Order: sequence, then structure tokens, then C-alpha cells
Amino acid sequence: MKKLINNIDQIIARWMKRWSTPAIRISFGIIFVWFGILKPFGLSSAENLLKATVVWLPLGTPELWLSVIGWWEVAIGVTFLFSRTTKIAIALLLIQMFGTFLPLVVLPEVTFQNGNILTPSLEGQYIIKNVMIISAALVLGGKFHKVKEKNTL
Repeated sequence: MKKLINNIDQIIARWMKRWSTPAIRISFGIIFVWFGILKPFGLSSAENLLKATVVWLPLGTPELWLSVIGWWEVAIGVTFLFSRTTKIAIALLLIQMFGTFLPLVVLPEVTFQNGNILTPSLEGQYIIKNVMIISAALVLGGKFHKVKEKNTL
């Protein structure tokens, strides 16, 4: 029985190893294209938060930034869909993530309940979950870069 369980475990582990990277890439692709394309057309539920975050920028209007960020996200999504452009996608994503965390700093009254950083609002939770997106991007980056092992002897 133990051998059967081990064999099943090995089959599942091989399947997960084979499909995990494509699954993350395709998931990123779908999510970034989907959520990104909503912004230029004024259909994103994150529109008000985004506009309130960029209102202080000296160049452009919040509407312009909404469109730029939306198309940037579409570019991230499209580049994730192809194995050969995954490194580009990761670079674009990491640049974009800087902006996604800005509301935590510039709009704490929106992203936290009663100003308490231990109780994020729904918007704050939406932003903080991006830590998982960054982590998944790091995993992908490790898969797409051959690291030369150093001889430590």
C-alpha cells in the first residue's frame, strides 16, 4: 500500500512540475489582459482608487494614467502568454508593482480601516495580495534563468 501511495505521489508531483510553470504564465496572461483592458475603457472597479493615487503626478491627467496603466497591464499579460517573453513580462510586472503599492502610502484612509495598518480595507487587501503575485513572478524567473552552480570546495 505504501508503494502504491508513493507511486501516485510521484505521478502527481511530475504532473505538477510539468504544468505549474505554464499554469502560472497563462493565469498571469489572462488576469493582466483582462484587468488591464478594462481600465482604458473606464470599466475597471479599481478606477477610482487608481485615479486618486495618480492625481498628484505632475504629468498627464488621471484619465491618461488610467489608460497608460491599463495598456501596460495588457502588455504584461501578453508577454506572459509566450515562454520566450516571460522575462520581459516579469520585468514589466515588477515595475508595475511599485505603483500598485502606492495607495498604501498615499491613501491610507482608503486602504486601511480607521488608519490601522493591521486592518486593511477591501482595497488594501486587494493591494496586499500582490505580494503573492510578486512571489509567483520570482518563481517563474527562477525557472527561466539557468543558474551556474559555484564550486564551494
